[in-house]
Amino acid sequence: MSYGEKHNDTVWVIKTSGERQPFSLTKLRRSLVRSGADSETVERIVDHIIPELHNGMRTSAIYKHSYSILKRNKYPVAIRYSLRKAVMELGPSGFPFEKFIAEILRVKGYTARTGVILPGFCVSHEVDVLMEKADRHIFVECKFHNQQGIKTDVKVALYVHARFLDLQKGHDLKEAGSVPRVHEGWLVTNTKLTSDAIQYANCAGLTIIGWDYPEQGNLQDLILETGVHPLTFLSTLSTHEKMALLGKGVVLCSDLKKDNTHLKAIGISDDQIKKVVNEIDRVCQEF
Repeated sequence: MSYGEKHNDTVWVIKTSGERQPFSLTKLRRSLVRSGADSETVERIVDHIIPELHNGMRTSAIYKHSYSILKRNKYPVAIRYSLRKAVMELGPSGFPFEKFIAEILRVKGYTARTGVILPGFCVSHEVDVLMEKADRHIFVECKFHNQQGIKTDVKVALYVHARFLDLQKGHDLKEAGSVPRVHEGWLVTNTKLTSDAIQYANCAGLTIIGWDYPEQGNLQDLILETGVHPLTFLSTLSTHEKMALLGKGVVLCSDLKKDNTHLKAIGISDDQIKKVVNEIDRVCQEF
């Protein structure tokens, strides 16, 4: 029996932003399938969620319940399902997110540097990520939020495009030959995007990548495609331990796999280190 047949009345749930919206079984199924869950697992979760649905239920509660079932039955799939939350835990500063994006771009074949200062026509700009491929330089602005329910709006797109234009004008009129010419401007964010931000970016020629935009090649797709994932994925580390590592500039699971002295430096025992490395192996093999 379908959800509509079981429930004649619409069930209204509350998003993390506080906005009310009708519960969508289609969206729940889609998110689970995108995480890699097979049809049997999807239906098992749906069968658990449906009886608990009630008006005023928070979407975060639905997520937690779904994740707990996935973790018990399909651990690698649970990791994918928790992807967005793990990226948001890279905060509160934006630097770990910039390093994370730079590594994704390197795996995609770009040369990528963070924190580069380039002269514009009006002012100098600290570029979050400067990437290069085939003699083309691309300026990447990374917009990070560590709270759910926030969207990146048109003001951000306008700001990024203005910086890009100033960098181009600075090269063409002041610094030609001494600094690389920036050929493209990109905005990459871990949030969703407003329709105005998307419309402006498309009109202005600004490449814009959000959590679920564009339909193919969005941030979630890039993470799954490259297998680059942050240490905040790991359930074998506590929140305090994750924050300590991020504070030392360690961002990626691969950083811990290559050099476990980072773990020793924050007081993790050898036995615990083995558990962390084993989990990294499990996650990496499944991506």
